[in-house]
Amino acid sequence: MNAPRYRSLRFGPRATRMERGADGSLYLRSPRDLGAYPQRVTDALLHWAEHAPRRTFIAERAPGGWRTLSYADTLAQVRALAQALLDRGLSARQPIVILSGNDIEHALLALAAMHAGIPYAPVSVPYSLVSKDHAKLRHIMQLLEPGLVFAADGAAYAMAVRAAVPAETLLLVTRNRPEGRGVGLFDDLLRTRAGSGVEAAHGEVSRETVAKILFTSGSTGLPKGVINTHGMMCANQRMLLEALPFLGETPPVLVDWLPWNHTFGGNHNFGIALANGGSFYIDEGKPMPGLIERTVANLREVTPTIYFNVPKGFEGLIPHFERDDALRERFFGGVQLLFYAGAGLSPHVSDSLNRLAELTTGERIPLITSLGATETAPASLMANWAGAQVGNVGTPMVGQEVKLVPENGTAGGKLELRVRGPNITPGYWKSPELSAAAFDEEGYYKMGDALRFVEPGNPDAGMSFDGRIAEDFKLATGTWVSVGPLRGQVIAAGAPLVQDVVIAGHDRDEVAILIFPALDACRGLCAELPPAAAPARVLAHAPVRERFQAMLDALAGGSTGSATRIARALLMVMPASLDAGEATDKGSLNQRAVLKAREALVAQLYDDPPGPDVLIARS
Repeated sequence: MNAPRYRSLRFGPRATRMERGADGSLYLRSPRDLGAYPQRVTDALLHWAEHAPRRTFIAERAPGGWRTLSYADTLAQVRALAQALLDRGLSARQPIVILSGNDIEHALLALAAMHAGIPYAPVSVPYSLVSKDHAKLRHIMQLLEPGLVFAADGAAYAMAVRAAVPAETLLLVTRNRPEGRGVGLFDDLLRTRAGSGVEAAHGEVSRETVAKILFTSGSTGLPKGVINTHGMMCANQRMLLEALPFLGETPPVLVDWLPWNHTFGGNHNFGIALANGGSFYIDEGKPMPGLIERTVANLREVTPTIYFNVPKGFEGLIPHFERDDALRERFFGGVQLLFYAGAGLSPHVSDSLNRLAELTTGERIPLITSLGATETAPASLMANWAGAQVGNVGTPMVGQEVKLVPENGTAGGKLELRVRGPNITPGYWKSPELSAAAFDEEGYYKMGDALRFVEPGNPDAGMSFDGRIAEDFKLATGTWVSVGPLRGQVIAAGAPLVQDVVIAGHDRDEVAILIFPALDACRGLCAELPPAAAPARVLAHAPVRERFQAMLDALAGGSTGSATRIARALLMVMPASLDAGEATDKGSLNQRAVLKAREALVAQLYDDPPGPDVLIARS
């Protein structure tokens, strides 16, 4: 069989040096040194406003087409806003909080804050619009004590503002002023005349200056503020350019929905466009029914040169590529690289993307991923080569030092990932104890992930994710259960009916799972039910239960022992809760939070005899 042909693309080298420490730890790094990189995030904006002033930098949907801003126009508005922020006394001690999602005003305010050396914090939109108690939003406000809070639509965010924003804090909106408090309008700030103070403030910004604070939930579910400095963000963009040098050859075009309160969308993707003089088209769609159609409409009009998405996003696009020849030809004809992150990609999704690309162009589009965290700005390792196996997170990026620590200090166990380099956070906002605990005695940030070599003894072949150290547990027999790989097996075996899964069994005799089903896929097995049938009715329908039963039997039949044999399963009717800390706004699950919030359901899994809702493996 002939090897597949891939679209020609220039990648950086992936040679890796590996040394073994006295304690058995492995130290990996690229033999190359990281090239020069800017001191401040907005140095790139200054550069491109001078060298490509009329090129579109950012665009969003508007009535009648796209609303666009060039690099020159963006810089002019950023300077005006920066002056307005300085005029209002905002400084490094008074961060700005942005409640609303991706739009041009959000981008301009963020860039203006960074240009003037004022930290800003983009907050998860569901904390304001989905949460019922606003507890996480209140926690963030108490931690940051912001000098200004921005929400695009004052009416939409009025309830969240009342619940969490102090009355004395300046509120800024684009439209629909809420009543009962002082509010500024975004357009009024844009009319400010920039003076010499703006560039003076910009000149004071250093690599150590805090650029933004990104919030991520810990095991308790309370958000913690990850400090992102200008230096770590700029260093990471240089690391990305070393790995993907084609980004510097042709200005990249992105069509992207990923939320800017997450490091993937806000640092990685937005940063790639800015650092390389690219064009960023804000996609108002999302990978869910009723919203992915907006993504499809945008891709019909704008072809990205590099396309980023979470696995569910790619999976949701495949049916549209299947039935729309023009969309498929436009997309695969122009895209150079497909990049997934945020979760594991199921083989059926990668196989479909490869098949569609070959059908359309006669060649595959490189499909790769990376590994990182909010604390690493985010890219740390990357599989920057065509043909990388799905799940291969690659090798250390140039400038990234990797330390792999054998679990419990013993050979043959899991390898815990730790990283060090210019892209690593100095710590957490106003949390010195949490910051100190995040690093080891050599200054390596403890990622909490485990990795394994794709080819033992050959670091150049890359590494694959081996689960979260904190999620693994022992059965009552003392046998360790590796949650990450087992979870991936279930999702792959249950595709497309399984959205996610939580593994249970701590101190129990056998492994069991809570399955979060993909309801729309399940409905496809229920032709005789009404389209709007309640989730409980869909999941109780005989064809649906039979498919999940067959999946469970197949998994059990292929297991190699008690640590990999899933004995029982329960389908979750209620989706994961944001307020309970079970889920993020990207839909990923917090394993420990789900097990804690659903203790009664876990107990039901192990009832003897089992109840009628529990599926029992028959193999």
